[in-house]
Amino acid sequence: MNQKKIAGEKAAEYIKDGMVVGLGTGSTAKFMVDKVGEMVKNGLKIQAIPTSKATEQQARELGIPLLSIDEVDHIDLDIDGVDEIDSEFNATKGGGGALFREKVVADLAKEVIWIMDESKLVDSIGAFPLPLEVLPYGYKIVFKKMEDFGYNPKMRMNGDDLFVTDNGNYIIDLCIGAPADIEDIRQKVNSVVGVLETGQFLKMCKRIIVGTDEGVKIIEAE
Repeated sequence: MNQKKIAGEKAAEYIKDGMVVGLGTGSTAKFMVDKVGEMVKNGLKIQAIPTSKATEQQARELGIPLLSIDEVDHIDLDIDGVDEIDSEFNATKGGGGALFREKVVADLAKEVIWIMDESKLVDSIGAFPLPLEVLPYGYKIVFKKMEDFGYNPKMRMNGDDLFVTDNGNYIIDLCIGAPADIEDIRQKVNSVVGVLETGQFLKMCKRIIVGTDEGVKIIEAE
């Protein structure tokens, strides 16, 4: 049983006619977008906001009507994957490099659903590197400050070149380890000029959908 596929397809069931929907990025979200495309083909009427150029291309090929983020004043539902998440719904995202757009969309959404396979459930986040989207101007200064914090930063690469986000920025991955002091990291990282956004997505959803070998598990925030 494909855990990512069943989680993504289950989440699509929460999409209703007339909604403005955020379409996430990544391997699990890809299954969700495929399902949404099938639903649109069968008559579902929605408008969608993609969180990356890759998702935008996928959605266009499937015939899903798209809007840009600046054309909307609200999003009814955002569905996206995570890289790791704890029992308090503190998540790390950005393994695919779309964290800034993902956070803009999630922040605007009335409801957020994170989807995942069961390997993403952790006792404490921190094992997955925390991505920072940073401006190219002065990025080495940001890198040095992360070293000074003891966060073991690594520049994300694309082959021999620096990885460049859809927004034209770089990504620094912080290899901190678990358990991470979430609040201390948040305060320190956000104090550094040049950090555009972080991959900390803290308590931003009330429902997660987890694919397991036994089927789909839906967990609601307490």
